[in-house]
Amino acid sequence: MENQIHLAGAEQQSTGKPRISKENLEKAAEQLNMISPEDYAKIMGMVGIVKRDFRSILHKTPDDYNMEGWEDIYFPADDGVPLSGWYIPAKGGESDKLIIFNHALPMSRAGFQGHLGEPFSNFDNVEIDFVIQMKHLTDAGYNVLAYDIRNHGQSGSANNNVSGIGLLEWRDCVGVKNYVDNHPRLSKMKVGLFSQCMGGCSQYVAIHKRSDLFENVTCMASPLVPSMGAIYQAFSELQGVSQYLELLDLELMKAGGFTRAEMDPKLFTAKIKMPLLMWQVKEDAWTKNPEDAQATFDTIPSTEKELYWIENTPHRFKDGYNYFGRTPEKVLAFFDKHMK
Repeated sequence: MENQIHLAGAEQQSTGKPRISKENLEKAAEQLNMISPEDYAKIMGMVGIVKRDFRSILHKTPDDYNMEGWEDIYFPADDGVPLSGWYIPAKGGESDKLIIFNHALPMSRAGFQGHLGEPFSNFDNVEIDFVIQMKHLTDAGYNVLAYDIRNHGQSGSANNNVSGIGLLEWRDCVGVKNYVDNHPRLSKMKVGLFSQCMGGCSQYVAIHKRSDLFENVTCMASPLVPSMGAIYQAFSELQGVSQYLELLDLELMKAGGFTRAEMDPKLFTAKIKMPLLMWQVKEDAWTKNPEDAQATFDTIPSTEKELYWIENTPHRFKDGYNYFGRTPEKVLAFFDKHMK
């Protein structure tokens, strides 16, 4: 058709269904009328997971581990949001292998600093160190590109500071891959992905929307990818407000975010074909594992994939996100198998 517009990257295709059904809107209205101020504050606290009033800082840099030759970089997301990051060459000199590092929420490329007190400790009072994970990779011969996803760290603000748990951040995954593909040296390297939690959900959506861009990716480590429906179910049960989940969906939408059902990574796994390694906390107190992670893993069509369970702990932050930093052998073996 003459003058037809090609909507590359369009956010959604028509489903014929409302974002919240009439029945659930009516339930939300009833719940709003009956909820106590104390319980409403808990619901809004859960909205705060995706619309926070703080950013994680860069509490460490590669200098903390004597990593040499690294530099600050910056580039645009697919929709133009400015993104800030690091490029860290392999120990002993740049190699031909590159890992793109997509971080989790509410963190930065450096990790999380709950050990430094409020406001971070209100989320969890532990340190998560991603820089030591980058050192493991560079010591093993990999170059690393790590960056802050929008509304995190030192990258630009966008979307009214709301996280879409991948539904908006996929544009950053496209932006970093475009940066690599157009770089005179990085474009010649083998590429692997380290995409965790929100960064994993974002990567799934990016592959779903732009599978052509990621066809040359050799493999992906995909730890701790969540379904927000399961996260919110667990959080609401812990706080005694699970009877108000329709109201939560409404408040999420009013904040400019997405409903629980919309933030489901299983909607975006059909085009993931590269070898994949996932790890999850089996008794995670903050989600409904093992069933939730297993359900997401089962929808991934990769012919070579593995789900590893971290056991004997309920702590997602302390033990899940720090797993690779403490015990790098399994993850490095995965990358070595597919990239060396």
